Amino acid sequence: MKKISFVVPVFFAMSALVIAGCSSLKYMKKNADKVTYTVVPEILETHAGKVDMGIQSLYPEGYFGKKVILTVTPVLKYSNGETALTPYVLQGEKVKDNNKVIPYATGGSNGYKASVNYSKDMLRSDLELRIKATEGKKSLDFAPKQIARGVIATSTLVDNSPIAIIGLLKKANTSGVYDPTIDKYQRIVPDAYMADLVYLINSSEVRTKELTKAEIDHLNKYIAEAYKSDRKELKGVEISAYASPDGTLELNSKLAGKREGTATKEVEGNMKKNKVKADLTSKNTPEDWEGFKALMEKSNIQDKDLILRVLAMYSDPEVREREIKNLSSAFTKVADEILPQLRRAKITASVNLIGRTDAEISGLALSDPSKLNQAELLYAATLTDNEATQKSIYTSFTKIYADDWRGFNNLGFIQMNEGDFAAAGANYQKADQLDPKNPIIQNNLGCVALKSDQWVKAEILFGAATGAGKEVKENMGILKIKQGEYETAVKYLGEGSTSYANRGLAQLLNGDNAGALKTLNAAPVESGRIAYFKAIAYARTGKASQMYEALVNAMKKDPAYKTIAQNDLEFAKYANEQNFKLLFN
Repeated sequence: MKKISFVVPVFFAMSALVIAGCSSLKYMKKNADKVTYTVVPEILETHAGKVDMGIQSLYPEGYFGKKVILTVTPVLKYSNGETALTPYVLQGEKVKDNNKVIPYATGGSNGYKASVNYSKDMLRSDLELRIKATEGKKSLDFAPKQIARGVIATSTLVDNSPIAIIGLLKKANTSGVYDPTIDKYQRIVPDAYMADLVYLINSSEVRTKELTKAEIDHLNKYIAEAYKSDRKELKGVEISAYASPDGTLELNSKLAGKREGTATKEVEGNMKKNKVKADLTSKNTPEDWEGFKALMEKSNIQDKDLILRVLAMYSDPEVREREIKNLSSAFTKVADEILPQLRRAKITASVNLIGRTDAEISGLALSDPSKLNQAELLYAATLTDNEATQKSIYTSFTKIYADDWRGFNNLGFIQMNEGDFAAAGANYQKADQLDPKNPIIQNNLGCVALKSDQWVKAEILFGAATGAGKEVKENMGILKIKQGEYETAVKYLGEGSTSYANRGLAQLLNGDNAGALKTLNAAPVESGRIAYFKAIAYARTGKASQMYEALVNAMKKDPAYKTIAQNDLEFAKYANEQNFKLLFN
């Protein structure tokens, strides 16, 4: 029997399969331009430090091989490198894998989303697809397909200059807000001393016992010293004479008047003896109900609440007196403990305490800072615009008053202005240890975190800085721009904001070109940054002549914008115009 060989037919069958396989791959490569790609956004943009993109691919009918696997790798290419994104994989309908299937007969589509960290190199870049087709053991690389060009990086133009706060005040008021009337250096400080001459019931005679008591002696010395001192100014002496609110109103009126007279005579005599000349005024109050109320509130007298209620209910003095006397047990205590203190003449000396002159403070701040108190030393730093001198003063403060947070805080403020954020942060930390949760320090620590792109930490710190001042909102506005939360940024950078550039940028990024132009045009001074943002707004709204004018202004004020504009795809539709090209010649 003749043997039949199957070698040749098998060989031809296998060859046919290989040829068919290669044919599918070659067909797909040759017709790759029939696949359409849509990129969203059409020109890539960076927000919050990321470049987000969506790629929609549409494959025509009769294109995708039934046994083909397609691996597509999006790549951002730029002058000195490239960044590959996560690939996506598609397959024909006869491939037994778990990838997205594109039918041969009908074709199909695929959606893809990705995000990549932004770098400046991506401004001038190409987004291309690198495609590898595989069928069985055969594979074929397609020619790279460019689908987008460049990245718009307007969000990176934020002025990341967070505002730190100088600490001039030591204490917050009861609402937690640092009040400029508290603990601030004042060259002229009002002062006063008050002493009482106390009288016996129904008497206007000044007793020797009263004239020789310690508080009257101190008052006389206080008046004489203020009159003679170069650092004090005696503003005047006032006498207020009273009668206690018992007895008839007629009697009390005469008695208060007589007490005014005898007290005035004693004060005048003492001023004459000490050769003091000052304005002396006097007045009298027949019945001292206000004093009565104040003493009652401080007392432990039984039924005091009832007595205070009587004062609130009745305004007629005779009715008040009668109702209080009806509380017989309580009135005995009132008569013994309260009323005697109201039979008096109150003598008040008013004085201005005059501190060192600006020249004296400035001199001592550098020659012998230890002679200045905290308020004076902090004030000395405000008398100069020289940051080196301010730094020296604050350094001295940290050594002399090492337990006061303001020295370390303010030294950190100067270091931030110098760009030494590490040193500033270290001093803010020392301030924070001395006064934890102080909102001014929290704001300043937040500034350091923001400069270091520690966004989460910065947000926590700014949140803890409530009450520190309007600077906190400005800083939160910067942070929200960097985080890509533009609507929120606009709210923080409200109408009262002085950061015109950042507010205008936030509005641009939020899609409000008209609002941005309104903000930018309201700026008292047009910086290069503001002019450049105007140019972007005009470019977006098709106002070419205004755009060119704004670009010229931006480049005049800051030549750096020449390079920025040349690479900025915000102006892509004008890039081929002769007028645009002339800007860079």
